[in-house]
Amino acid sequence: MSYYITRRINSGFEEAINDINEKLKEVGFGVLSRININEKFKEKLDVDFRKYTILGACNPAFAHKGLQMEDKLGVMLPCNVIVQEIGNGVIEISAINPVVTMQATKNQELLQLAAEVRERMEKMLSSLNG
Repeated sequence: MSYYITRRINSGFEEAINDINEKLKEVGFGVLSRININEKFKEKLDVDFRKYTILGACNPAFAHKGLQMEDKLGVMLPCNVIVQEIGNGVIEISAINPVVTMQATKNQELLQLAAEVRERMEKMLSSLNG
């Protein structure tokens, strides 16, 4: 089982990010952070890199439940979603597969919560336009 779930769409980059933000809201997540990797690489390293953005997505209720189960869970939060331009109008969106990452906790209750998060991330990916 892979540590991420992914989908490719035909879209403009910013259009895809706007769609992802909306679809995340529909499944109960908000975006806490946005890191434009290509801009940071240019700023810090003076290198060009394809459009690549990390969105830090969070569902406060799930985060609260998870932190009650495992107080160190914060090292795995938020649920990152990456958006990268592959080329020719193809955008790849990948989200963390929390079931795989949460296996490290060996907490069965947390794995059940992770399965629900994965289900919502899969729903978000499948509902994207393009």
